[in-house]
Amino acid sequence: MALIVQKYGGTSVANAERIQSVAGRIARQAEAGDRLVVVVSAMGDTTDELLALANQMTDEPEERELDLLLSTGEIVSSTLLAMALKHIGHPAIALSGAQAGIGTDKRYGRARILKVDPHRVEAALKRGNVVIVAGFQGTTEELDVTTLGRGGSDTTAVALTAALKAERCEIYTDVDGIYTADPRIEPRASKLESVSYEEMLELASYGAKVMHPRAVELGALFQVPILVASSFVETPGTLIGGASMMEQRNKVTGIAGDTDVARITIRGVPDQPGIAARLFQPLAEGGISVDTIVQNASVERLTDLTFTVTRSDLGRAMEIVKPVAAEIGAPEVLADTHLAKVSVVGSGMQSGPGYAGRMFQTLYEAGINIELITTSEIRITCLIEEAQVPKAVRALHKAFELEEG
Repeated sequence: MALIVQKYGGTSVANAERIQSVAGRIARQAEAGDRLVVVVSAMGDTTDELLALANQMTDEPEERELDLLLSTGEIVSSTLLAMALKHIGHPAIALSGAQAGIGTDKRYGRARILKVDPHRVEAALKRGNVVIVAGFQGTTEELDVTTLGRGGSDTTAVALTAALKAERCEIYTDVDGIYTADPRIEPRASKLESVSYEEMLELASYGAKVMHPRAVELGALFQVPILVASSFVETPGTLIGGASMMEQRNKVTGIAGDTDVARITIRGVPDQPGIAARLFQPLAEGGISVDTIVQNASVERLTDLTFTVTRSDLGRAMEIVKPVAAEIGAPEVLADTHLAKVSVVGSGMQSGPGYAGRMFQTLYEAGINIELITTSEIRITCLIEEAQVPKAVRALHKAFELEEG
């Protein structure tokens, strides 16, 4: 009898009919002998609708009150799913994030999980229940409700899997696995049977939307096997953390494109020790993640510093950076949102030459200009014009021979 944690996304529980369908799916697995903990997201567009309501009350809703409001979306879907299961004869109990023991820090809207106390979940399982947990939320030591930000329900599910020492975490969504590229851009993309944590973390960080990097990172830390599959069709999914084929023929796993990119350039930065820390430390304290940092060669002890953030963070980042730039004597701070990232990812790339050259040549032949380049051991990322992302993804997918069949 395996203990499994499942997570169903917003599209999977978007309305009453889909919730009943998920309940039937869960019931069948429970009848087969598995013990189940199920994490759910809010129904469909509920979170966006709640945000819109908040913005009708005030232009700047207080973060604490906003988190309490947004947490109700998952409460609704978890209780409805528990009701649906009970209606078809399966014992079930719905728990909020707080009741499920999800403890977080105090960063409203982007809280981090500090601990999971699974005793109430374990007690409910012992009584024969399917345990339905509201995802995306937790509570501080002061019992204030927090939300976990993007990918919060995935993160909840992986954290519970680790705390319960469950066999695996199953993420059910509107796609049936991880592909070599976004099938909406490249129809010939092929589904991966398995992908390593490292590869999935790079793909998720640089554009693949199926899994959030936070959840993948947590899975890697606690060695949680994560299956990504469809809640709508009964087809095999993709196992994250599964062993790749030894010495596979193709060293590249996938191509990712990310349009959620904003570039900030600070002109005339003094080239002296400590300046970078003065710029980036306030951004870190503000909870803003920075990527793709490039510093030009110094001319007359002045340099230009360029970095990227997500577009949703651009406004806050500019508010933080501009005063610091003025303090250090940098005369100009520029921002633009016309760029995007395209990345080639594969763990086999670190043991073979020529991947960067092939990527650059492919983009050149496609008439695509490279603005910036950043790399890791298993990834090469180029910043390009946003409008050229589909062309770049298709060209690179073909160049690295990732087509299905």
